[in-house]
Amino acid sequence: MKVLVVGGGGREHALVWKLAQSPRVEKIYCAPGNAGIAQQAECVPLKPTDLEALANFAAAQKLALTVVGPEAPLIAGIVDLFEARGLPIFGPSKDPARIEGSKAFAKRLMQTSGIPTASFWVCDSPTVARARIADYYAQHGADARIVVKADGLAAGKGVTVATSRQEAEEAVHRLMEEKVFGEAGAHVIIEECLTGEEASIMAITDGSHIVPLLPSQDHKRVYDNDQGPNTGGMGAVCPVPILPPDLTQQAVERILRPAIEAIRALGIPYRGTLYAGVMVTPEGPKCIEFNCRFGDPETQAVLPLLESDLLDLLLGAVECTLDQVEVCWKQGAAVNVVAASAGYPGSYETGKPIYGIEEAEAEGCLVFHAGTRREGDQLVTDGGRVLSVTGLGADIHEAMAQAYRGIARISFEGMHYRRDIGARNLR
Repeated sequence: MKVLVVGGGGREHALVWKLAQSPRVEKIYCAPGNAGIAQQAECVPLKPTDLEALANFAAAQKLALTVVGPEAPLIAGIVDLFEARGLPIFGPSKDPARIEGSKAFAKRLMQTSGIPTASFWVCDSPTVARARIADYYAQHGADARIVVKADGLAAGKGVTVATSRQEAEEAVHRLMEEKVFGEAGAHVIIEECLTGEEASIMAITDGSHIVPLLPSQDHKRVYDNDQGPNTGGMGAVCPVPILPPDLTQQAVERILRPAIEAIRALGIPYRGTLYAGVMVTPEGPKCIEFNCRFGDPETQAVLPLLESDLLDLLLGAVECTLDQVEVCWKQGAAVNVVAASAGYPGSYETGKPIYGIEEAEAEGCLVFHAGTRREGDQLVTDGGRVLSVTGLGADIHEAMAQAYRGIARISFEGMHYRRDIGARNLR
């Protein structure tokens, strides 16, 4: 069968890489793809948000399945369009995709469903937001931490964990008055700061049945020891010692299942990937946020450990037969490290020649491309997060060592990466 993957980042490269292993997949297209994806799929010059063009392409090629990577086309309604035309597609439709598109919607759904989460306030003006911040610091003291979140999509960068009232108010100013993320900051969520350690649980669901993937842990801050601004993700580890099977199942039953049931009660079943960002607290896992798609770079750490055929899982969700799919995992661990352009997550230049990928692969690593393109025979940078290297091992220590041996082989002007991905898990 023929399959289309929508997107062009490291997550989509991992999806293409895993789907290419299925004996039932004869041809993979990717829109728009990247230089690495082009080695395993035919790249199609269509934007992920050009929904009509993607639907026309899927119909013309008689595709058996379209798999959507990024959140923007899901929130824009690509699944609704495809389903209206009878085109098989993996992902939630527009209405339930609001669980990522609006943090206010997600928090209210958590509240009404009894999902454990932080206390929160939805604010529709800077004045209201500053008043909530002032009240919070009056109650909790000057040393308290508070979270300020943009309500809409901000590429994973719209969250500030403030350590002072001034920092929180500055975050409100950037989001609501400077509008650094446009209309995503028209509303903000002011939230209690949970204490514990963060982890991610991605699950595939057909609206009734849930198959949790191995838990993983993203590293959001740009610099070592979780310093610097938030990014789209600088690396990931899988599995996560702080989420053993019993706690993972607790999170499924207390967080993921109630969310899926609440969405079904609204009238449109949730089919696709539901990603829960959780904080493992002394009281158990609490939900920080939901995403409506696979994580990036979590996918690059999770899928290399999946023994089963990914296509079976995706079709099981689309065809509502997920209860008939058996899932097997490889033993061991995976560590993924992202190589970024100079200046990321701020402004950066592109077109820098990339060297050493074959040498990294010779170390036994998997190299997933994100912001890359070809200029003639030369591979060059074409984004903030350029590529990532996944190392595998019997445990996190071995996987971490392999990942760093591999990424040390790669170079481009201004390249930077964190050198502590996985270190907290060793502790």
